[in-house]
Amino acid sequence: MLRNLTMTTIILILSLCLLAGTAAATGTYKIGIVTPTLSASEDEFRGAERTAAKHPGMIRHITLPNNFSEEQETAITQILGLGDDPEVKAIVICAGYSGILPAIQKIKEKRPEMVVITAPIWDDPDMMAKYVDLALDTDWVQRGISIPTKAQKMGAKTFIHYSFPTHMAKEVIAKRHDMMKATCAKLGMQFVEVTTPDPTTGAGPSPMLQFLQEDIPRQIARYGKDTAVFGTNCPMQDVIIAKALELKFIMPEQCCPTPTQGYPAAMELAIPKEDAGNFDKINATIKEKAAAAGMTGRLSTWPVPVGYFFPEFSTELAIEKIEGKVKNYDMAEMKKTAKKVAGVEVAFNKMKPEIDNYYLIIMDSIIY
Repeated sequence: MLRNLTMTTIILILSLCLLAGTAAATGTYKIGIVTPTLSASEDEFRGAERTAAKHPGMIRHITLPNNFSEEQETAITQILGLGDDPEVKAIVICAGYSGILPAIQKIKEKRPEMVVITAPIWDDPDMMAKYVDLALDTDWVQRGISIPTKAQKMGAKTFIHYSFPTHMAKEVIAKRHDMMKATCAKLGMQFVEVTTPDPTTGAGPSPMLQFLQEDIPRQIARYGKDTAVFGTNCPMQDVIIAKALELKFIMPEQCCPTPTQGYPAAMELAIPKEDAGNFDKINATIKEKAAAAGMTGRLSTWPVPVGYFFPEFSTELAIEKIEGKVKNYDMAEMKKTAKKVAGVEVAFNKMKPEIDNYYLIIMDSIIY
């Protein structure tokens, strides 16, 4: 049949076929993003919203039940629903729950070509590595080195670590504490441990927060303003940052590094709904407030929360895999993509030396 066509016509037909194939490969698929609800975890939810706005029509965003532990079967059914959609070529799960791996196993058994990225889920790492294309999480333990190191660069001579018994019983927090202590010794900084009332027992967080209100001034009076204060618990951050503004000590990083933890409350910073997720604007406002308080260079965090970063970053990695730009996830290439998304350098470490698809990250900081 082709013998009756001119060469020009044949070339035109082949070109149209090539274009059609490219469109099918790059323009007709969807990526599912799984997050908690807005009320359960704002960062991941808004990160998925931002990603959907960046890629109109490509993203199917679903949210898991608020009470995940009691509605785990419902959650698994929701994720399996994404796997049953033939248009969905990748699933990104940014949930921070354990118990999701069974859904991934079923999807991979049915559709082995499906790209699955978890950022993070907390199932068994060795089992996850067998089924997911890529697993990501924060390098919580390595921050035991990065936080004191940054604190010293910010001028700290003493490092105070506030925590309580039930937190210190957790392996990750205990390991990070030990790394902080060893890093301070290596850097020649004094390491001070202070135990607060335990918010998980008795009257809740109120005694802990009252203790911080009273104890931080005592510690700064003793060790001076060139002291870094770190607390292992999220509610602590409002008090620590407020006291830093008052007493002028160093706050190198919160337990969960993000501009929206502690800073809005301590600085009486109202973030309008339309600016939620606009971290350039939020960081600029915090920087102005820090300067007005005479605290330039003494407050720091990560420029975007990791929960907000992961949905967009993981989606970009999924697109690269679907469109054939990468075959396997290489650390150097991931760093390039991460910098484009976060605006700063992001360091990657293997979760275990023998696992090639599970990475932990630390993001470069912003110092206000």
